[in-house]
Amino acid sequence: MKQSFWAYFIVVIGMIAIGFIFLFQTLTNTDEQLMTLLDESTQGAMYDALDLTAYRVDGVIRIDREKFVENFLRRFSENASLSRTYNIKIYDVNELPPKVSIRVNTTETGKLVSGGGYRDEELIDYTISNSLDAILETPY
Repeated sequence: MKQSFWAYFIVVIGMIAIGFIFLFQTLTNTDEQLMTLLDESTQGAMYDALDLTAYRVDGVIRIDREKFVENFLRRFSENASLSRTYNIKIYDVNELPPKVSIRVNTTETGKLVSGGGYRDEELIDYTISNSLDAILETPY
């Protein structure tokens, strides 16, 4: 009898450990994918928003604010996951020198099962927040 309780205990602990591993793996993958998407979208949108007229006339490197926002949202939405809801906040867009500050939040939901039945499920919401401050650097 004593050995069967130990076996049950080890199986339950193993299932809980696998659940935590799955939860943290999902969280880490989502965070890494979101940061890569944010970085690549920002960099591409900054290059697309370069004001070539100002560069040719004055030799000044600057970006167009409206073009940047439009290109960033288009690039981000093309590659974002459709199963998540994103909250994008663009805090600062400086045209000269080219600098942007962006924060993207997304909420993930996970199920935590305590016990053995489906009635013991608990939903956990956690927010993943990534922010990026980018300055456009060009070779002189």
